[in-house]
Amino acid sequence: MHAWEVAEPGPIEQGPLRFVEKPVPTPGPDELLVHVSACGVCRTDLHVAEGDLPVRRPRVTPGHEVVGRVAGMGEAVTGYDLGDRVGVAWLRRTDGTCTYCARGNENLCPHSVYTGWDADGGYAEYTTVPAAFAYPLPGGLDDVALAPLMCAGIIGYRALRRASLPPGGRLGLYGFGGSAHLCAQVALAQGATVHVLTRDPAARRLALDLGAASAGGAYDAPPEPLDSAILFAPVGDLVPVALRALDRGGVLSIAGIHLTEVPPLDYQRELFYEREVRSVASNTREDGREFLTLAARYDVHATTHTYPLAEAQQALQDLKAGRFDGAAVLVNEKGPRA
Repeated sequence: MHAWEVAEPGPIEQGPLRFVEKPVPTPGPDELLVHVSACGVCRTDLHVAEGDLPVRRPRVTPGHEVVGRVAGMGEAVTGYDLGDRVGVAWLRRTDGTCTYCARGNENLCPHSVYTGWDADGGYAEYTTVPAAFAYPLPGGLDDVALAPLMCAGIIGYRALRRASLPPGGRLGLYGFGGSAHLCAQVALAQGATVHVLTRDPAARRLALDLGAASAGGAYDAPPEPLDSAILFAPVGDLVPVALRALDRGGVLSIAGIHLTEVPPLDYQRELFYEREVRSVASNTREDGREFLTLAARYDVHATTHTYPLAEAQQALQDLKAGRFDGAAVLVNEKGPRA
């Protein structure tokens, strides 16, 4: 099969990925073999390619927003048939026995592993996933529309939960890419007032089209104090900016797995009056199930830009340069092999 691999982490403009031939992977006893139809392009993939997240598997294949069909399975798998449509997300496996897993926080499991970081992901014609961590997908949306929901949507939903937005509250979104534009749709459907702050004019237009009350520059002040804010842009300089925009008792949720250095915070201006900062670490499978249910209920849809699988490196370059709004999706135009 054809697949991308991180040959030498470095700036995406220098081509750290290589498009190669690899054997079709063999699923483990509890795993599914998935023929990839579409794979979303996530900023985390860019962090892996550029070395912001040190590669955990030599020559790893990135990609963790996968939609595809079951093409094979291990002998211990039950409940799936060949041809079933499934989604593959970032969280690949946990130990299921630690304190965190036992209390429902499997996203904090110290032995967790991740698709496209610890194990080969979806920038390929085929990938594997433990059956217990796959998401059965309903009909309705096409594969391209579903792909960004598998990480951008799920992580955005967890970030929204972590932000503790009160009913009918005022939410600020800093950065407005693949994850934020899905999160905004859930918040708006639940009655929030949404203010978007981003450097990208096209993203500001998209935000207004989706129903945001305002859309300004990333360092601008929103038109009213915020009850909650989510930082999607991986820019540490925006942490104090977002904190200053919060009303008393407000919560800032930081959604990214990687963030540039945060400058010193002024206690009186940015933290006093019980303002809080919370990080987001991956997601639980329950987050994923809840989000996919809400996405169907609220008709959450991704604004997508498709690229052939062979142009994955270009898609990542375009993501870094901010050349598109919404989300990029790689499309595998080949059918499954016999």
